[in-house]
Amino acid sequence: MTKLDRNVKALLGCVALVGAMLGLSFASVPLYRMFCQLTGFDGTPLRAEVAPGARSGRMITVRFDANMAPDLDWDFRPLQKDIRVETGAQGLVHYRAKSKAETPTVGIASFNVTPEKAAPFFNKIACFCFNNQPLKPGQMTDMGVSFFIDPAINDDPTLADVETITLSYTFFRAKDDPSRVADVQKPLTSRN
Repeated sequence: MTKLDRNVKALLGCVALVGAMLGLSFASVPLYRMFCQLTGFDGTPLRAEVAPGARSGRMITVRFDANMAPDLDWDFRPLQKDIRVETGAQGLVHYRAKSKAETPTVGIASFNVTPEKAAPFFNKIACFCFNNQPLKPGQMTDMGVSFFIDPAINDDPTLADVETITLSYTFFRAKDDPSRVADVQKPLTSRN
């Protein structure tokens, strides 16, 4: 094998390694999100079809939190500050969003649960997260969240101290929001 052949092999190996690293960097966010949704890791609630119905008598307060990214001109809040639910029973709450923008906007919400150790037991049946929510100027909408706390939380001694769980949503401007393009196209003005 000549020195040129070894150099070509080394170059091809480096190019393949860089290509694989680049591919993994693009796949890391969706893979991490999928991992969190399957395991409840990092405060991510699990998804479920229905509440189990088996109740334990243990009551837990669930608090609701609402946050907005600074570039989305909406009011966003829970209609209830908190509720008490029995583990295994289905809970239903609503959040309200109202656009204060002068043009139509599209938002998308992400969520988390605290304390993180309770996330694997917090199951959402239906919610508005990760779906585009378009609002016209001045438009208001109520969005529901249906959930339950798995009664198995009672079998974990590390969770015996959990009396309150917080479900927090943050709305961001969606990547495909048409008003995002309008903001980019606005002429810059100088300030004197």
